[in-house]
Amino acid sequence: MVRTEAEQVRVSVRNVRRDANDKLKALLKDKAICEDEERRSQDDIQKLIDTWMKKLDSVLSEKEAELMEI
Repeated sequence: MVRTEAEQVRVSVRNVRRDANDKLKALLKDKAICEDEERRSQDDIQKLIDTWMKKLDSVLSEKEAELMEI
């Protein structure tokens, strides 16, 4: 069950990334931002996603270890 919940969180995080990148593309298309800003923002988003995925993996590992002790 814990792995299933973790996978659902991963999917949710990926959906947030996709939505954010879609908004950036729309801003670029409307010429509200330049290509450099879009690229920088995409990189920042990816860094945040990577950070949260690492935290998720860490919590998952801890929870699995905790459940194995029981």
